[in-house]
Amino acid sequence: MSKGLQRRLLLLLLLPLFLLAMLNAWFDFRSADSAALQQDRQLVRMVPLLADSVVAKGDLASPALVLLTAPPVDEFLNSRPGMSAMAVVGMDGVVRAGADWLYGMPPSTKEPAFSSQEFEGVTYRIVSQRVQTVAGELVVRLADGSDPRQQWLRLLALKVLLPNLILAFAGFFAVRWAVGTALRPLLTLREALERRSPRDLSALDPDASPDEVRPLVESLNRLFGLVNAQAESQARFVADAAHQLRTPLAGLQAQVEAWAQVVDPHGSKGKAAIAPERAAPNAITLGADQVLRLRHAARRTSQLANQLLALSRADSRSANIQPLQRVDLLQLCETLLESQLDAAMAKQIDLGLDVSPVHVSGQEWLLRELMTNLVDNAIKYTQEGGRVTIRCGQQGQAFLEVEDDGPGVPSGERYRVLERFYRVAGTAVEGNGLGLAIASEIAHVHRSQLELQAGAGGKGLRVTLRFPLA
Repeated sequence: MSKGLQRRLLLLLLLPLFLLAMLNAWFDFRSADSAALQQDRQLVRMVPLLADSVVAKGDLASPALVLLTAPPVDEFLNSRPGMSAMAVVGMDGVVRAGADWLYGMPPSTKEPAFSSQEFEGVTYRIVSQRVQTVAGELVVRLADGSDPRQQWLRLLALKVLLPNLILAFAGFFAVRWAVGTALRPLLTLREALERRSPRDLSALDPDASPDEVRPLVESLNRLFGLVNAQAESQARFVADAAHQLRTPLAGLQAQVEAWAQVVDPHGSKGKAAIAPERAAPNAITLGADQVLRLRHAARRTSQLANQLLALSRADSRSANIQPLQRVDLLQLCETLLESQLDAAMAKQIDLGLDVSPVHVSGQEWLLRELMTNLVDNAIKYTQEGGRVTIRCGQQGQAFLEVEDDGPGVPSGERYRVLERFYRVAGTAVEGNGLGLAIASEIAHVHRSQLELQAGAGGKGLRVTLRFPLA
C-alpha cells in the first residue's frame, strides 16, 4: 500500500514539475522568437539606408562601388564587432563591396528575403533585397550573428535543459523525502500491525496518527473490538461449558468406576453380569461388557471436557497479558515424570529423563499443560515395552522435547496433527485430536512453534519446543 501511494504521489508531484519545465522552455523560445522578429524588422529598416549608402559606381580601374554608409548602418556594424556584416552584391552574385562571404544569387522578387548562414562558427541571420541605386539594380545584404533564436538553439542545453534537469533531479529527491516523511505514520502503523501477535487485539492509539489516518485507525479499533468480543465470548462459552460438564461427568465416572469394580474387580473382561446380591435395589442388571464400555465412554468424555477447558485457557487472550515467570525446565520435567510414571508402568514403557539445568521466561502452568499433553500422547501411542524420553536443556536456545519409538506420524501429516480434532487415518488408539492442538496453542503463546520430526533411527516421533532468544 505504502509503495503504491508513494509511487502515485511521486508521479502526481513530479509530472507537473516536468510539464512546468517544458512550459518554461516553450516560453523561453517564444521570448527569443519575439526578440528575433524585432531584430528582423530592424534589419529590414536598414536595407534602404544601406542602398542609399551607394554614392557612385566604380570605374574600369577600380570597379568597386563607392560607399558612404549612413550613421545607423555604422552604428549597427560597430555595436556588434565580429557578429555583423554587410555587402553589396551585383546581379551576377559577385560581391561589389563589403564581406566577401556574403556572395550569392539575388532573390527572385524585390521583397526582403531572410536566410541563415554559418561563418567561422557563428550562425548569422541574413536579409537580402534587390534595390535600385545610383549604380543600378543591386542586392544589399545585412548579416547579424546575435539572432536570439540562433543563440537559444545553440545554448539550449546550457540555458534550458541543464537547469531543468537539475531542477527535476533535486525535485525528485525533495519530493521523495517529503512523501516518505508524510507517509511515515502509515509505515509505522503497518509495522505496528505486523509486529503484533495474532491474539493481540488491543486498540491502537488514534492520537499517534495524523488526522487523515485517524478514521482508518478508529475503524481498525472498532473491528478489533468486535473480533475480540466475539473471540472472548466463544472462549467463555467453551470454558463455561467444559467447566459445567466436569462436575456431572466426574460424578458419572465415579459411579461407573464403582460398577466396573463390582463386575470386574481384577480388570478382566468377562461376560458375567453384576451379582444380584451386590446390585442396588431395583437396579437394572447390566452385562460386564456394557459396564466397561460405559466406563470407557465416561473416561473419554471427561478427558474431552478437561482438554476443551485447557484449550480455552491456552487460547484465551488473557494468556498474552499474564506476567511471565522464571520457569525451571529441569524441575518441570522431573515433576512430570513422577506424575506420568504410573501410566508408563501400566504399559511397561521405559519413561526416562535426559535433562540439564535451564531456565526460561514463560508461564509455568501452560508449559506443564503442554508437556503433560505431549507425554500423555507419547505413552498412549507407544506400544507396550516401548520407550519415551523427556528432554530439556540448552542448544543455542532453551528447549523442551518428548521423543518416543512408537508408530510415529507420516511426514506429510506432521503439521496437520496440530489442528484441532484432526487424527491420522487408521489410528487404533482412542483420542480426541486435541492434545497436540493444545500444545501448539501454548507454543504460540510463548512465541514459538512445535517442531515434529522422526525419532532416533527414523522410528517414532520427536516433538520439540525451542524458546526464542531473549
